[in-house]
This record gives sequence, C-alpha cells and structure tokens, in this order.
Amino acid sequence: MTPTLVRHHPARDWAEIQERMLVPLYEAVYDRLGVGPGSRVLGLGCGSGLALLMAAARGARVAGADRDAARLALARERLPEVPLTPSGLPEGGPYDVVTAFHGPAALGPDPAVLTRSAERGGAVVLAGWGPAERCATSSVLRVAARLAGGRGPAERGGLGTVLGAAGLRAAGAGRVSCPFGYADRESAVRGLLSTGEFDAALAAADPERVEKELLEAVEPYARGDGTVWMPNVFRYVVARTP
Repeated sequence: MTPTLVRHHPARDWAEIQERMLVPLYEAVYDRLGVGPGSRVLGLGCGSGLALLMAAARGARVAGADRDAARLALARERLPEVPLTPSGLPEGGPYDVVTAFHGPAALGPDPAVLTRSAERGGAVVLAGWGPAERCATSSVLRVAARLAGGRGPAERGGLGTVLGAAGLRAAGAGRVSCPFGYADRESAVRGLLSTGEFDAALAAADPERVEKELLEAVEPYARGDGTVWMPNVFRYVVARTP
C-alpha cells in the first residue's frame, strides 16, 4: 500500500528536505554580487529563510517577505532578529540586493515589487528553472500540470518578461547546476510536494492519484541504493535599478 504522504507538513518538508537543493544557486548569486559585510539583502519569497541565513553568515544585513505563513514561521525560528513580513515589504530599506530566488510566483500579481525597496543602482535578481532539456524534474512538473488541467511552469512568462514588467532590463545572467538528491522515494515525494508546484494538482485531482503519479514519475531517477537523483539547471538574471 502506498504510504500517505500528500501534503504532509509541506512547510517543514520544504525546510528540511527541499530548500537545500538550491544552495548552489544562492551561493553563485552571492558570489557574483559580492554579498558580504555592508550588503543589505532583501529576499522576496524567502521561504523558510535558508538563503537569508547564508547571506547573514557572509555578514550581510537581511530582511525577507513570504506569503506562506508556515514557511515564514520557520524563517522566524532561524532568524529571530530579522525583519520578516507576510505581506508588503519589511522596513529597513533601501536594499542594494533584492532577490526572488524561487521564481516569478514569489512576487505576487505585481512584478514592480522587485524595485520598491531597492536602492538606486541596486542589484535585482530573479531566478527560475533552466531549459526543460537540462532539468530532469521537468518530467515530474509535466505530471503536475496535466493533473491540474493547466499550464506547466515552462509555459509561464520568462524571467526577462517579468523584469520588463517591473521596468527593468537584464544586465547579466547565469546558469547553475542544482541537482535534486533524496535519501529515498518517500523523501523525493515529500520534497517535490513541498515546492508548491503540485498545489493546483492537489486541488483539482484526488490526492491519492497525485501521489501515485508522482511516485511513478520519480521512479526513473531512483538508483540501486534507493536514493533518487535528478540533475537540474537553474537560471538567474541580474538587473540594476535605474
């Protein structure tokens, strides 16, 4: 019998399983921008705060915003002295680095939120999935899109389009390898469900069906020792506020 995993503590699964998969992306962006002492970093869609924690460890002053109350509560546990807000923007700006590591969805309906707390000439970073052919997880996300009866992540507006809607132009870009590695199939399912990419599918289809099809989609990436390995490439773009 398939274990019941669907929607099992999604925020904690994000913090404990999935969020660390993007550490190479966070590091690459911080290295490129020279984040360190004196930097003021605002994370939009900061999740449970790992990227902010990494910036703070470099000596930066950080703040964050996330509409997911459960993820934000975990961020507050990690960063009790840091300004974090579930809506609007935290006080303490302007910021010389504004990041949206988890894609355009983290911005809500108004992309201009990217620039509201950025200082003049500050760096604005928007990240998302790389080319589908370079992302093993694309096959899993197609399952989510099919079950939701809607468009998949690859069909949403590109990073450059979102920047343009915010009145910005890309001044640089990069690609970073971010493989998704899991201890076992159960961890893979829990981690992938925690991303939010399956929320629409869970609302539109029977959760047991969603879990079953997700397990089937993960199976080709399971290795002999039971671990699951999914190579992925993420892309980021950097703009400067006028």
